[in-house]
Amino acid sequence: MAETTTAATTAAAGPSVRAPLIAAILVSIATLGLAIFELAMSDWPSGFVLLVLVPLAALTFIGCGLWSMTLLLRIRQDGVEFAAPFAIYGLTLALLAYAPLQQIALQRNFDWHRTDRERIVARIEAGELKPNLAHNPNLIALGNGEANVSVGGNDVVVDRAENGHYYVLFLTARGLKHRFSGFLHVPPGGDPADFFEFDDKPPSLVVRYDKDWYFVAN
Repeated sequence: MAETTTAATTAAAGPSVRAPLIAAILVSIATLGLAIFELAMSDWPSGFVLLVLVPLAALTFIGCGLWSMTLLLRIRQDGVEFAAPFAIYGLTLALLAYAPLQQIALQRNFDWHRTDRERIVARIEAGELKPNLAHNPNLIALGNGEANVSVGGNDVVVDRAENGHYYVLFLTARGLKHRFSGFLHVPPGGDPADFFEFDDKPPSLVVRYDKDWYFVAN
């Protein structure tokens, strides 16, 4: 009887994969969340995101992934469940590499804010909203009275076309050295490449989302 109790106690106190498994799940969720919701952090200081948050997340994921590889050495002795953390990191890495996470986030951003953005475009075309910042004749500060439709203080960038209509850029990201991306509403018959921000250098990315709507980046 005593021998049975001792054996049961020893089995109960054996090595557990619980902690590495929980760590793998949490780190993977955080990494995927950062990849999916990166646009939502565009109002954060770009230096913090690019130089602190992203490297920290990458190092954490790589470090924990390497740690999970050492657990594979315990499969033969302690069971196949010790492969679970490595499998989770592998699946997460595959999602980061092959799943269209950025495209999903952009489509969500476009659909979520489209009605408000089209209403603002209509007000600009009607002359109700005009550039109102002295340091930049192409910026309209929407302020707190409007829905938050553009990162960096809810400012939109406008450019009057030759036909009297307007290009209107709603920013989704503002980076270092005047790098930006966003949804550009072009006037009827307009070309995204004719937007004044691309006078010196053509856009590095132009993706049509709908009639008169393009996602652009420089």
